[in-house]
Amino acid sequence: MRNRTVIPALALLLLICGASAAAAAGSEEEYKTAYAAAEAANKQAATLRNQWTTTASTLAAAKKFADGGDFEKATASAREAEALAKASIFQATSEKERWRDLEIR
Repeated sequence: MRNRTVIPALALLLLICGASAAAAAGSEEEYKTAYAAAEAANKQAATLRNQWTTTASTLAAAKKFADGGDFEKATASAREAEALAKASIFQATSEKERWRDLEIR
């Protein structure tokens, strides 16, 4: 039962990551917008008590790229971090009720 929930979530994550990498642009303003969106999603995941460690490391990589002046990679990393945070939010909300399906009756 659990795999039925996890597999669509992972497929969604991969789809979002691919789309965000393709849409990444090189401006500092786009990076700042993407980074702010990723931070907001990560904070929402924190309120659900389901932050993924990969999100934090991807946000750190985005900041490192931006500090080095590579805004194309920074924007792509920030969008990937947002996708990871949204996937963790999806996981938290979907599993909030799905545990009942696993309960022994």
